[in-house]
Amino acid sequence: MSGSWRLASVALLSFSSGLPLGLVWIAIPAWMARAGIDIKVIGLFTLAQAPWSFKLLWSPSMDRYPPPFLGRKRGFILLAQVALLALGLGLAGVARHPEAVWVIGAFALAIAFASATQDIAIDAYAVEVLQRDEQGIATGARTALYRAAMLLAGGVAITLAAWTSWTFVNVALALLYLPMMLVTWRAPEPEALPPPPRSLREAVWGPFVGFLGQHRALEILAFVVLFKLAENLAMSLTRPFLVQVGFGDVDVGIATATIGQVAMILGTMAGGVLTDRMGLGRALWIFGVVQLVANLGYAAVAQVGVNRPVMYTAQALEYVTSGLAAGAFGVLLLRLTQKRFSATQYALLSSLFTLPRILAGPLAGVLADTIGWRNFFLSTPLFGIPGLVMLARFLPWGVRDVEFEVQEPVRRAPLSRSALVLRSVLGGGCGLLAGVSAVALVGGLGGVRAHRGFTVAPALRALVHPARIGEWTAIVGVLVLAGLVGLATAATLVARRGAPSPPEGAQ
Repeated sequence: MSGSWRLASVALLSFSSGLPLGLVWIAIPAWMARAGIDIKVIGLFTLAQAPWSFKLLWSPSMDRYPPPFLGRKRGFILLAQVALLALGLGLAGVARHPEAVWVIGAFALAIAFASATQDIAIDAYAVEVLQRDEQGIATGARTALYRAAMLLAGGVAITLAAWTSWTFVNVALALLYLPMMLVTWRAPEPEALPPPPRSLREAVWGPFVGFLGQHRALEILAFVVLFKLAENLAMSLTRPFLVQVGFGDVDVGIATATIGQVAMILGTMAGGVLTDRMGLGRALWIFGVVQLVANLGYAAVAQVGVNRPVMYTAQALEYVTSGLAAGAFGVLLLRLTQKRFSATQYALLSSLFTLPRILAGPLAGVLADTIGWRNFFLSTPLFGIPGLVMLARFLPWGVRDVEFEVQEPVRRAPLSRSALVLRSVLGGGCGLLAGVSAVALVGGLGGVRAHRGFTVAPALRALVHPARIGEWTAIVGVLVLAGLVGLATAATLVARRGAPSPPEGAQ
């Protein structure tokens, strides 16, 4: 009974996690467009997504300072749900005045921050409470309910608002957090946990050192980033591709919002269950290869043109295989995350996992424009090979399962403090250079796609003299990347060589 309640609690809390995402990403922009708000202003609402991208910044404090009630993570979940209830009711209060667009934007940003905080706590709770043989089915159930909540708060909310009002919709969505609070209150606590970090410094530093002390840690990180690169490329421009082939809006909507979502949910649930049955190692290999082959379905669509059965089949195949791989990958993230630093490490790994999505769109656009849609989709499996190479480095083909163990081991004499700081600064500089290069590359590829030619000058000028909110966001992202790389450099050196000795006379 206790095991079934653990699974049910983790799954149901994922429903609470998906509600604000559907509201902020889907419903509010549609609401603003229907109210006649300028499209440039609506575009700024995408900045409300920033808390989900930068949640790593405050996750260490959630490992270090647990609330004095409901355990280490359930207390944070409850606080976030109370905030989401209040903010949802506040949004309902201004729903009759859509012209107050900046007030609505402030509510959207606050909802995103509370939601990102809830996500951190729910993910960390899943890491802490689930037992090993529950992780697969829990991953599938979490994704299914998460996407169902997104659909409810997004697509269903838009339809319901057309029949009633946005005031009614916002009140209804807010009240859904009340039963979620009951789930949080009644959810079981983990059976045993290691002690929390003793200081905020340890909460920031410990997750990096702890992870990088694992065997093949750098290869694992590379795999996390590269595993879905090919799929991100194939899926980043699916809607424009189907429109250019000649499919109508109804066909595209059915394919992406109905067939695609159902296939993704079923695939993820099957992926989680099958991962438990066949073992994590075999699941990552089999599903990783299958998701690459599925991209070729779109090449068939490009070849035959407007053919609904072929297009619907390709869409279902792509999404179901993506779900299978996501199910196995979700189990991997749960296994990689250490319970003592569950909030920070899971936030770090899940953030790295989303990085390829940022660059996939511009790169896909340039490739498709250069070599054509059919050849583009035929080439996408090649981008999945680096991820499989990294997988082979820490998990050879044929291994049923894998154990992630932190090594003990100081192989050489520790660096001095000054040497550690110097190398960390150099690492941060490399991260800064990589971030600036990525922004310049995206800007240059955007110019090619707009037939202005490849030029990085406008993107670089925007980093030096930002004028818009999006440009300031890019600067923050580059600085965060530089800081993370510098911190990771120091953590890698400490994990591999030990901490530097304190100066003589230090206590």
